[in-house]
Amino acid sequence: MDQAFDMQAYMTRGVERVVGDIVRATFKNPRESAYMARFALASRAASKKRRKAENAGEHIPPFLIASITSQCNLHCAGCYSRCNHATVDEAPAQLLTKEEWLRVFKEAGELGISFILLAGGEPMLRRDVIEAAGEYPDILFPIFTNGAFMDEQYFRLLDRCRNLVPIMSIEGGRETTDARRGQGVYDRLTAGMAGLHQRGLIFGASVTVTTRNIHEVSSDAFLKNLSERGCKAVIFVEFVPVTEDSQELAPGDGERAYLSREIDRLRAEHPEMVYISFPGDEKSRGGLCRGGPGVLSHQRPRRRRTLSFFSVLGHQRAGRFAERSAEIPSVPGAAE
Repeated sequence: MDQAFDMQAYMTRGVERVVGDIVRATFKNPRESAYMARFALASRAASKKRRKAENAGEHIPPFLIASITSQCNLHCAGCYSRCNHATVDEAPAQLLTKEEWLRVFKEAGELGISFILLAGGEPMLRRDVIEAAGEYPDILFPIFTNGAFMDEQYFRLLDRCRNLVPIMSIEGGRETTDARRGQGVYDRLTAGMAGLHQRGLIFGASVTVTTRNIHEVSSDAFLKNLSERGCKAVIFVEFVPVTEDSQELAPGDGERAYLSREIDRLRAEHPEMVYISFPGDEKSRGGLCRGGPGVLSHQRPRRRRTLSFFSVLGHQRAGRFAERSAEIPSVPGAAE
């Protein structure tokens, strides 16, 4: 990499663009817009922390992925996590506790991390951890969920803690979604969206893009339907094949170029929603998804011998905390 390249400025610009997009997308929702405006101020303060660390030779990512459980209630066709035995039906042993996750969130905030993506498995199975995340309003927590556990208790929590934003996994319309995720999943998803919209709560959608659904999920009709349901952000995630049979579903260069053009068009023509592409936005959005040391880090659900968040970042912090990194003990049925 060119020595003159400023990684911290690169990341900060990307974060500022995303925050600005969210503020604009929630402008018609006074409570949500007020929270996002406060979060924008907190995000700028976090950027200063990261800049200070950068000047000291330490790369702090603005994003952290927190896989808070490896348990999931669905068996989606072609799920790379299932195929790699990283997702299971039952809760594995030695999961990090709520208190341990609180410590991770606290340390992340102190370091200047602005976004913690709650993933799984199915993260809404860990209500205790999501409640803990709500205690940190200066960090935005997108919750990547299949929507099966959205209930009145969650509605109340999301209303109270506006930093918790559900990102609902959907594959297209009813037929496409149920074909991959299971019969009745689409109806449960849209019922959850209706409950969120009725309460003035923002949410986003996560779409796994394949060669079969790429035209459907980038169409005006599909996205208009999401917008009318109250969706404020769509994250397009490129399908990752894990078996020989699923290779045909992986987008090629032509499909990637098509999706990139469509997202550019959507951003220009439909600013009411935020559009993010993974991994297509690595450069255009400031390297938010992946792409280099310090861009993003990942905390897995199992307990480490050394819990400190510094151990997660050890390999990214100029070696200063590398000696504190710990191997993850082997636990049958737990995520690797």
